[in-house]
Amino acid sequence: MTDQNSHPHPKHLIDVAPLSTALEKFAIDRDWTQFHSPKNLVMALSGEVGELTEIFQWMTEAQSLTAGANPETSLAVKDELADVQIYLVRLAAVLGVDLNAAVQDKLQKNAERYPADKVRGSNKKYTER
Repeated sequence: MTDQNSHPHPKHLIDVAPLSTALEKFAIDRDWTQFHSPKNLVMALSGEVGELTEIFQWMTEAQSLTAGANPETSLAVKDELADVQIYLVRLAAVLGVDLNAAVQDKLQKNAERYPADKVRGSNKKYTER
């Protein structure tokens, strides 16, 4: 039997509740909840991921690894990561998805699909092994 302390994943890997509450208040204060349909939030999230992608688009692999050393690039990356997080958390709230539970479930599925002893050092998808 496994006790709580030896479980491979802590009870809360992520806790977005305070952020979710702040984002809901932000939207309510501006009467924006009317615009926060799942469709609109997914589109906004996709746009922000696109803006993050654009930062790295023409970098070499080596340049991407040192992008954080450039203050201007670092700030742009931080801003876009924040935007992605904001829209992701807001979308999860609107859809009633517990992100902590979803992440824990997905980590478990990935552990089953990609056993460390079978995939170590390989970038092949589990269906290609």
